[in-house]
Amino acid sequence: MAKNEIQQEAVVAEAVSKTEQFFQQNGKKVVIALAVVVLVVVGAYLYKSLVIDGNAEKASEMIVEAQDRFAGENPDFALALNGDENGAGFIDVVEQYGSTAAGNIAKHYAGICYLRLGDLENAEKYLAMYDAVDELASEVVNAQNLGLRGDIAVEKGEYEAAAALYKKAVAASKNIYTAPLYLYKQTLVYAQLGNKAEAQKCLDALQTNYPMAAETRDAEKVVGSF
Repeated sequence: MAKNEIQQEAVVAEAVSKTEQFFQQNGKKVVIALAVVVLVVVGAYLYKSLVIDGNAEKASEMIVEAQDRFAGENPDFALALNGDENGAGFIDVVEQYGSTAAGNIAKHYAGICYLRLGDLENAEKYLAMYDAVDELASEVVNAQNLGLRGDIAVEKGEYEAAAALYKKAVAASKNIYTAPLYLYKQTLVYAQLGNKAEAQKCLDALQTNYPMAAETRDAEKVVGSF
């Protein structure tokens, strides 16, 4: 292995360890980011789209039960996904009210639960079922959905597809939480592909729009290793 390749791998490994992302030395792992941010956004989304809509009231009640299991102090992703006699799971909401706003966001949650449980096939399936919502309060959810699908593509070794999904995630919401993260992930993917030109474009966007972000500093190290 060439010296430059060794240096590049070392820099990428360091950057990944800092942000708990995807190129792990002992097997790749998918890590869910921004769950708290998404929960806050989803709260507003649910109130507007579900509680106000009387036809979706039951779906709203069901998804709250599943959310409690998902976001508790000791989250139980299997229980949040499948439910039990004491409360519904996200799958119940999808199957019974899939056409409602609650059913739509439940698809996203179900995808996250499957990721946490290590089931990439179903995670990809349910995340892809989510329909992006064209309103400000849901932009972060839209971005995270695309970003998680990008993570799955990375896990499968489909780096070109991952880069495209991360690019869409950045475009979906140019906020300070998701956009730098997915620009950085794009940088890592392009580093893996050996595409310095595209990695540099991502770094330029980070430096211009998010100069103070930690991801910008990490991306500088990745691009500097070429």
